[in-house]
Amino acid sequence: MNNQDKIKKLIDLRTEAKLGGGLKRIEAQHRKGKFTARERIEMLLDEGSFEEFDMFVKHRCTNFGLDKSKYLGDGVVTGHGTIDGRIVYVFSQDFTIFGGSLSETFAMKICKIMDMAMKVGAPVIGINDSGGARIQEGVTSLAGYAEIFERNILASGVIPQISAIFGPCAGGAVYSPALTDFIMMTEQNSYMFVTGPKVVKTVTGEDITTEDLGGGKIHASKSGVAHFLVENEKEGLMLLRKLLTYLPQNNLEDPIVTECSDPIERKEESLNEIIPENPNQPYDIIDVIHLVVDYGEFLEIHRNYAKNIVVGFAKFDGQPVGIIANQPNYLAGVLDIEASRKAARFVRFCDSFNIPIITLVDVPGFLPGSKQEYGGIITHGAKLMFAYGEATVPKITVTLRKSYGGAHDVMSCKQLRGDLNYAWPTAEIAVMGAAGAVEVLQGKKLKKIDNPDERAKFIAEHEEDYKEKFANPYQAASLGYIDDVIEPINTRFRIIRGLQSLATKKLVNPPKKHSNIPL
Repeated sequence: MNNQDKIKKLIDLRTEAKLGGGLKRIEAQHRKGKFTARERIEMLLDEGSFEEFDMFVKHRCTNFGLDKSKYLGDGVVTGHGTIDGRIVYVFSQDFTIFGGSLSETFAMKICKIMDMAMKVGAPVIGINDSGGARIQEGVTSLAGYAEIFERNILASGVIPQISAIFGPCAGGAVYSPALTDFIMMTEQNSYMFVTGPKVVKTVTGEDITTEDLGGGKIHASKSGVAHFLVENEKEGLMLLRKLLTYLPQNNLEDPIVTECSDPIERKEESLNEIIPENPNQPYDIIDVIHLVVDYGEFLEIHRNYAKNIVVGFAKFDGQPVGIIANQPNYLAGVLDIEASRKAARFVRFCDSFNIPIITLVDVPGFLPGSKQEYGGIITHGAKLMFAYGEATVPKITVTLRKSYGGAHDVMSCKQLRGDLNYAWPTAEIAVMGAAGAVEVLQGKKLKKIDNPDERAKFIAEHEEDYKEKFANPYQAASLGYIDDVIEPINTRFRIIRGLQSLATKKLVNPPKKHSNIPL
């Protein structure tokens, strides 16, 4: 074979590898409304930037006649490329080859790019579309999963890890995405579960569909497993590109600050009127966020889960930040189990990757009731407190209205090492609301008043007295727990100035192997 023949053989093999499981299976993939593994990579990465590894890898299994069926690449496409010029490593599972099932060599390919990503300090994006473990390989397939899991664990907090679920993801396969920082699912074709509907029916007798058991809508709203729910793959891939603009390459770098033409001193008059006169009337915290961040752009995380708290990314004068905000428009912004978990996870992600944290507070307390207590609200609420207290990134807190009881402490108070704690004049910082406080403070006197009119008058007078003392931010400010009371229209300016002043912040936690967060 001469040199030209050898080059032709290379070209032919590349052509064969790029066809995956063949044209018929590619067409079947398209009929489901799904793209192929390589098409997904092409849409995700900058044009022409993809460098593929291990295109010629084949499986080594000889069981059950599998040695007679071999495909180049063995069901996963791996390599690196760029997004907006920044390097990322990517793997994309190929459902056209053995249903994207994981073999020993399949796992080896993924592990290789994860190891390289750790060496160079670059994010990893995994696109999942797989039938699970390759049964014919037995325990070697399970070992392959465990090799990936271990790398997910070691990479956690070192490089950003993002999972896109664009097809089935079941059994042990779900745990790699679960170990990553963000999970994206589509509304139609993606699902995740540990055991499928047939096994559930056999073991428990429960009759349930694939969609109701582990579809994208379920995981985005009920379980909280999915951080993003998108209509289709194309929208999802564009969203991944957007997400990366807020993140650094690794834990030793800072997020990239971009040029910003949105004036620092921009004032929105409506902020001065956004808090209703009635303290029990709701408003939408998203409106506040849009009014103060650059260009009104906010990338919300977990939009459909635990709606009583809002988390996501935005920029202030080009500086990426994480925002955590109570949502008075849903359950009055109360903290419950789901909201505590959601916010704690996001705070820890931001702290891992040097992203400053902005907290907007309007919280009446923790949700009461046996369901919450039996579910462990004490432990889950402690997660959020722990996350804030452990975080060393710049932390700026603005209290807009209510900040009551233990929920005040949990929401990035000064004593949890909040760097700058501001309050609007409408802020109420107290152990509890006026009505409850009068019941406690004047309980004995109230018992002696039988006349309903006299009782109502007594309560009203003492509520007014309590509000005079606590339905404002000035007692907290007098003690230094609030650094300044600010006019709402100046919120954007004060946050940006605060971030500028904290740009060189240095804070290190005590040396330890790792903390024991209340899980």
